[in-house]
Amino acid sequence: MDVFVSAQHPTLAQESVASALGVPANKIMCHVKRIGGAFGGKVTKASALASIAAVAAYKTGRAIRCVLERGDDMLITGARHPTLGKYRIGFMNDGRIIAADVTFFVNGGCSLDESDLVQKKMLLNMDNAYNIPNLRCSGFTCKTNLPSNTAFRGFGAPQGIAVTECWINDVAESSGLPPEMIREMNMYKGMTVTHYKQEFDSTQLLRCWNECLLKSSYHNQKIAIAEFNKQNRWKKRGIAIIPLKYGVGFDVGFLNQAAALVHIYKDGSVLVTHGGTEMGQGLHTKMMQIASRELRIPMSYIHISDTSTKSVPNTAPSAASFGTDSNGMAVREACQILLQRLDPIINDNPKGSWEDWVHEAYMNKISLSTTGFFRGEDAFVDWNKQEGNPYSYFSFGTACSVVEIDCLTGNHVNLRTDIVMDAGISLNPATDIGQIEGAFTQGLGHYTLEEMKFSPEGVLYTRGPAQYKIPATCDVPQEFNVYLLSGSKNPKAIYSSKGLGEPAVILGSSVFYAIKDAVAEARKVNNLTGPFIFNSPATPERIRMACEDQLTDQIIRDEPGTYIPWAISV
Repeated sequence: MDVFVSAQHPTLAQESVASALGVPANKIMCHVKRIGGAFGGKVTKASALASIAAVAAYKTGRAIRCVLERGDDMLITGARHPTLGKYRIGFMNDGRIIAADVTFFVNGGCSLDESDLVQKKMLLNMDNAYNIPNLRCSGFTCKTNLPSNTAFRGFGAPQGIAVTECWINDVAESSGLPPEMIREMNMYKGMTVTHYKQEFDSTQLLRCWNECLLKSSYHNQKIAIAEFNKQNRWKKRGIAIIPLKYGVGFDVGFLNQAAALVHIYKDGSVLVTHGGTEMGQGLHTKMMQIASRELRIPMSYIHISDTSTKSVPNTAPSAASFGTDSNGMAVREACQILLQRLDPIINDNPKGSWEDWVHEAYMNKISLSTTGFFRGEDAFVDWNKQEGNPYSYFSFGTACSVVEIDCLTGNHVNLRTDIVMDAGISLNPATDIGQIEGAFTQGLGHYTLEEMKFSPEGVLYTRGPAQYKIPATCDVPQEFNVYLLSGSKNPKAIYSSKGLGEPAVILGSSVFYAIKDAVAEARKVNNLTGPFIFNSPATPERIRMACEDQLTDQIIRDEPGTYIPWAISV
């Protein structure tokens, strides 16, 4: 049976359909041409739908097509895990953080799904860019009467790091020191180790931080914002600069493998098939670049076939910002094997064309087809010992954002964002910058716009574009600058590049904390100082109520437990 599925993990879809039909996996061929966006939500969820369609096709003997409408899709497939973070922080008067005790409560929904992986990623990445000498973090996945929540870009790291940045801000508020001073003071420096004892070099982290301070004119902007806030009562501006350390790859070793199949045809054209799925991230383009570079032929000679379990079996999911790293290595190995086979032909006729060499190889009965395989890092975490090496390497970055809020309506405008990202030696700077811009915009949507509202009985109200607000063109910062860090190398990835699919999502939190900075300025007018609770997403309602003035004081508030709310935000 041929199954055409929109999924990041065709092998899982193959196994699910085979299990549903009670047949061996070799009877099921799953094909993925391309995906119209995925971001983790199509790792597991599409497999259930594929199985339903496959059973119907098997019973009727007809082709079956199954597509969920947007409202049904949002009702059934779940979303990113809502997370509650609680913390106790010990710090000195000069801002040095000595100890942190952090607990995460994750809303997993009605089944486990990928909640355990999300929880682990949250715990492994929650330190972000900060070296805390005494750190204890723990997580609990809560079963609720909601649709099962699933993976989404960042896999728990955006929630965990947002909580971390919250207590960094609270330390700044409590000590009366600037947030950027607290961040830089407690940042990893030089060769160091994470809280799970993985060693890494943080040099590029500090370079990203310093370059972003410079590129964004941070200190000059801060002075201008202070002057603006003095002159405006009902509009306030805020600024925030957020660093990032993000582990790339799967923390389970067997998921880091990849394979590829490369054919050279008699006319010199090349067909490449690999185990990764194209979902708009430019994976196919980069695979063509790698094949072109290794075979020393123009990209016009190369075509990428759709991803299929018939061509490349036992694929790993395209996730964890690792698709280019793993599949690129596999394509590279396959091309190197083919070029080694052609070397004697090329040496005998160095002035010949590519087509001449290929034809001569065919006439000499040299195989022009081969597979490539990448074993990947032996990543692991020993949760009993609380140590391990879960990631191949780390991506670093820093974002600085400036916003303006309307204290009467709660609306905000994103004025400017500057991002400096460590991409190693980028395979395709245009694609990578596009990935950073898209991920950042998706992140600011997550932190400031996208609110899930359920009825008290657990029915999702926000299940379409009329109720669920995603970023629009007006939400993109009016001035948006993205810079790739120069002079950075990464020996652990293809051509010294770095995975960038997920990390920049977290940099969207710089908008959230810029909003929080503006709200803090509004609160100071009414002599409200110190830490305050400000939950994400930073919707207009939450911004308005957090400003707390004589108008909000007039709102009558019902006692909890004396009424049934019309909607519950999670």
